[in-house]
Amino acid sequence: MKQRIRVVGIVKTDDGVLFLKRNRGRTEDGPTWELPTGKIRFGEQLEEAMTRSIYEYLGVNVSEIKLLDAVTFVGLADSSQLGNLFIIYKVTLADERIEPRDIYSAYKYLKSEEMAAVRIDDASISVMEVLGSKLNGAGARVPLPSSLSDVSARSAVNGATVYVDGGSKGNPGPAAIGYYIVGEDGREIKRGGEFIGFATSRVAEYYAMKEGIEQAIELGLKRVRFVGDNLMMINQLKGVYQVKSMDLMPIYMDIQNLLKEFEAVAFVHVKRDQNAQADAEANKALLGHFSRKSKELDQTF
Repeated sequence: MKQRIRVVGIVKTDDGVLFLKRNRGRTEDGPTWELPTGKIRFGEQLEEAMTRSIYEYLGVNVSEIKLLDAVTFVGLADSSQLGNLFIIYKVTLADERIEPRDIYSAYKYLKSEEMAAVRIDDASISVMEVLGSKLNGAGARVPLPSSLSDVSARSAVNGATVYVDGGSKGNPGPAAIGYYIVGEDGREIKRGGEFIGFATSRVAEYYAMKEGIEQAIELGLKRVRFVGDNLMMINQLKGVYQVKSMDLMPIYMDIQNLLKEFEAVAFVHVKRDQNAQADAEANKALLGHFSRKSKELDQTF
């Protein structure tokens, strides 16, 4: 499994936490925002890499830097697993006049209620979810778009990962779900899919999440990150948005009851291309259903 090591800067003011917009990416998905994140050059100390990255990306010097935490998690890079070790620093800037450059084109300070409205990359979400009270000291909290506790989120990020996806041909129409599960070491544990009948795409997404949760329970997993590409569902499960649709409420309540089986959980949103395995399993289940139906009709006549 591939691994990357990065330094991540947390710049926090009364306006929120600093995020930067990448100047490349799929425009149809909207811009991607992320925490200031830098590579480590050969022979460079971690703090040196963080200070240099801040200057290269923001055009300002660092007046103070403090180690906050180290986060490890597994993500997807194309079709392979990618191990991540992110070294996180609290950074105080020497100047407020930020000029984004290099791979970034804009910046903004985001408060908790604003984070759900922008597309934040998976790594930055994972970092934010585990920081807890470290930014402001005991009793204070980082503004997170999540209802999860700090301890729960930290444990879940370092646990297994369950990718889920659901889809409908016609919305509503024939629908199927898929899941893809990897362990703490990034190795595949299980994958599968199922045809669920006639449903809307949002109902299929919720059934996919429920199936992923049930599979995790069956495997005996206790610390799990559940990953999906439906932003509304992920934010509803985080507690950012309320579930108001009556067709989703029964499934949502079933999920809440199932979550009691875990020691720690976290919900993470990713772009569709980062959820390729679960999507492939859902499509496979849908195509497999129609293939079987076609064979049954051939045998009838």
